[in-house]
Amino acid sequence: MQSDHSTQGDPGTPDDFRGTEFSKPALLGPRLNRLLAALTLEDFERLLPKLEPVPLTPRLDLHRAGELEEHLYFVTAGVVARYYVTENGESDTYAITGNEGVIGIASFLGGNSTPGHARVICAGHAYRIGVHRLKSDLEHVGELMVLLLRYTQALITQTTQTAVCNRHHSVQQQLCRWILSCLDRLPSNELWMSHERIGDALGVRREGITESAGNLQDAGVIRYKRGRIAVLDRHALQARACECYGVIRAEIDRLIPAHY
Repeated sequence: MQSDHSTQGDPGTPDDFRGTEFSKPALLGPRLNRLLAALTLEDFERLLPKLEPVPLTPRLDLHRAGELEEHLYFVTAGVVARYYVTENGESDTYAITGNEGVIGIASFLGGNSTPGHARVICAGHAYRIGVHRLKSDLEHVGELMVLLLRYTQALITQTTQTAVCNRHHSVQQQLCRWILSCLDRLPSNELWMSHERIGDALGVRREGITESAGNLQDAGVIRYKRGRIAVLDRHALQARACECYGVIRAEIDRLIPAHY
């Protein structure tokens, strides 16, 4: 199965998120990916002819659990969720990726596949390179492997901190962290997602998400209607989030500085 063309979901996976479609040509540039932006011009130009533009449509599976990862995806816009599905169909999102990183880390770490899935939850774009071409580029593009390993370290931090957050922090704190993390990777202050799917992503009951979202709306922090979350007061939202949001964001910015 070609995973990058699949849109079929598992029961309970976060598959009904919607996001902004990006049509402006400037938003399609590979340098909008922070890893590609950090390359020297010489290294970037060496890699550029091998990069293939790919639209990221909602519910698109970039890879599924146990599949051979045939491509490395440099995300330039949108959000991709990494999640695990249990035998009884329940799921947990343990990390998300936007233009700060890549999808397909097993392709350069030597594992070839992972037990998790990667699915687009907010529409955008990416540039991909085939694994067979990537291996030769790692030998000739000097900084590429260093940058990929830095991103992997940031991803490990995010995964670890998410586990801590799920265990020790309230549903409202987790919800605030989730909204802020998605907004950091999007060009607007709005998200489209149902309470049920947020609950699936965070591994909590829908009723808990509904109550927490209602409290945030009553406080004037967000406005929620028919799956659309509009953030009215980002500072208040951040104040209600746990420290996990700041830890994850700081580590990404430390390891992968913005170059544009």
